[in-house]
Amino acid sequence: MPRRRPGELRAGYPRQRRTQGAQPSIDGMSAHAVRDVVRLEDTRNYLEPGDVILALDRWQQFVRSSEGRQWDECEWDDVHWYCCGNPLEGRVLLDKVMHALPPRSARELRALVSRYDRLASAPALAAPTSLEVRSYRAGLFSGA
Repeated sequence: MPRRRPGELRAGYPRQRRTQGAQPSIDGMSAHAVRDVVRLEDTRNYLEPGDVILALDRWQQFVRSSEGRQWDECEWDDVHWYCCGNPLEGRVLLDKVMHALPPRSARELRALVSRYDRLASAPALAAPTSLEVRSYRAGLFSGA
């Protein structure tokens, strides 16, 4: 009895999809924009994989929390920020990423972040102005 060729055997099996691993997703952004974010996280030394998604999630949770809680966290410093990350620093990171992304992807991320910025109830916690962001960065990187 002649032996069947491996290609003939494989042709009878159902096709399997091969994935390279879990693909990140950001609600409200296209797959093209998410690929640009992943590419940026891979090429920039100040970003690690998943940083943008975490910063966006922290900013969303902070903005959706009650106004009194926001005031307490900003005034008295929240102990969870030391382990889980500061949402205000996350917002600054999102600003950096929006400037580094290609125009189409930056526009999508900007629209998503501005939606969360509009949810901020206190005027001081709304989207930081470029002057506030620059002064925060200056204090952050000068070692102060």
